[in-house]
Amino acid sequence: MATIGIFDSGVGGLSVLRQMRTLLPRERYVYYADSANCPYGDRSRDFILSRSEYITDFLIGKGSSVVVVACNTATGAAISELRARYDIPFIGMEPAVKPAALGTGTGVIGVLATSGTLKASKYLDTRDRWSEGVKIEETTGAGFVELVESLILDGPQAEDVVGRSLNPLLDAGADRIVLGCTHYPFLLPIMKKIADKRGREVRFVDPAPAIARHLRDVLLDNNLGLEDAHPGVELFSSGDDTILKKLYSQC
Repeated sequence: MATIGIFDSGVGGLSVLRQMRTLLPRERYVYYADSANCPYGDRSRDFILSRSEYITDFLIGKGSSVVVVACNTATGAAISELRARYDIPFIGMEPAVKPAALGTGTGVIGVLATSGTLKASKYLDTRDRWSEGVKIEETTGAGFVELVESLILDGPQAEDVVGRSLNPLLDAGADRIVLGCTHYPFLLPIMKKIADKRGREVRFVDPAPAIARHLRDVLLDNNLGLEDAHPGVELFSSGDDTILKKLYSQC
C-alpha cells in the first residue's frame, strides 16, 4: 500500500490532488501547504530547496512512500536534489509546452507561470526543445496566486487581475495557453470568460491530468500497489489552514 505525499507553496496543489483522486480514489493522500511562505515565485532557490527538504521529511514521517511536488517553482528549484537525497520516487510538475506546441493552429502558444518557473532550467530546456516553428509568448500570472490563496476566484477584482496577464497572450494570437502554476486552474472560469468576451477560441492546457496518470504508473512500476486499506486525505499547513480546508471542500 502507498501513502502519497503532496506539497505546494500553498493551496494550488489541490488542483493536482483533485485529478489524482479522480483517477485513484482509493489511495491515501497527505497534503502539505506551505502557506506561511507562499508564494514561492520570487523566493531564492536555496530557500525553496530548504523548505522542500523540510516538507519532504514531514511527509515521509507521515508514511509517504512517493512524493508529488505539486508546484512548478519547487520542481524547478529542488526536485533534482530531492531525488538525489531521498530513496523514494518523486513526481514533479512541468509546464505542458509540448502538447500546446503540437496542438496550436495559429503557431503561437502562451505560457502563464511564476517568474521562478520561467527562469528554471527545466522549463527553459523544455521550451527550447519545442520552440522550433512555434512562437512562445511568456508572462507571469501577476497576482494569480494571491487571488487563489484569498479564495477570490470570480468577480471584478479577479477578472481585472487575470486580464492584465492574460490579454497580452491573447493579443499575440495564442490559441493554446499553458498553465504553468498549480494555482492557476482555479482561475480557469475567469480566463475562459475573458477569452470568450474577445471572441477567441483558446484551449488552456493544465498538466494535472497527466501528472495523475504518471502517478498511477509510478505506483505500479514500484510495486506500491493500488487501493489503500484506509483511503482518504489529510491536510496540513505551515500557516492558517482556513483557505486550504475551504478550497478542498470545493474540489
